[in-house]
Amino acid sequence: MPSFQRAREALGLRLRELRRDARLTGRQLAAAHGWHPSKISKIEGGKQTPSEDDIDAWTRACGHPELAEEFIASLRTLEGQYVEFRRMFRAGQRATQDAIAEIEAESVSVRNFENVFVPGLLQTAEYARYRLAESLEEIGAADDIDEAVGARMQRQQVLYRPGKRFHFVITEAALRYRLCPPEVLAGQLDRLVALTTLTTIKFGVIPFERQLAVAPVHGFYVYDERVVHVEHLTAELKLSQPSEIATYVTFFDRLAEAASYGTEARVLITRALADLMATS
Repeated sequence: MPSFQRAREALGLRLRELRRDARLTGRQLAAAHGWHPSKISKIEGGKQTPSEDDIDAWTRACGHPELAEEFIASLRTLEGQYVEFRRMFRAGQRATQDAIAEIEAESVSVRNFENVFVPGLLQTAEYARYRLAESLEEIGAADDIDEAVGARMQRQQVLYRPGKRFHFVITEAALRYRLCPPEVLAGQLDRLVALTTLTTIKFGVIPFERQLAVAPVHGFYVYDERVVHVEHLTAELKLSQPSEIATYVTFFDRLAEAASYGTEARVLITRALADLMATS
């Protein structure tokens, strides 16, 4: 269970205990504020997220308005763990790129696994444009692709900073999926060959024929073992629970063990490039 849902259920449980301590039924609490009775059960069961106004009214009705600040702080932490892409991109994708850049600048160690596409920090401008255009079309992001591409390219300067450590692991499929025109993918693969020689980067590719101990379900970032970012189709999760971070670190390590590095990784890239050119 993701930390977002766990945190929402924990908040609902605390609100239910507060209501019961006040000897109020769910119907009584709902009636006091003109709410539908089901709203109480949904919030307490972790199926609905309360608003700050809901919490303020709840704590006052239960005779403990002084607890509102504490509960609202928990709510804001919860909301920070699950960010809808539409809200995140409302002001355009440039702002998102800048926010990611701040996290990368603060982090000494960055681990990134991708099963479908080339990691953002390793993308060419042309490849990045197609990735960002997909967000524009599917999620309805504001159209600032030129600025967003520029910001993603600027992010890559962090790869050259001394003291930084970047460990990327991708599947061979990520080298071959046609998510852009062949000539754009060819340029991206050529760029990857050069990037594998950087001293700050450890770059691995999991070959198709390699047996895996865990399934490469989705991509994710681990920043200094303090936060994990996971992108789903409609939302981004920011996981900060130590137990969840530890799970992702272990998962990454097991995938990394299956990857090929150095010369072997470059052979996989150049083979994908050769196959691309032969079929284009």
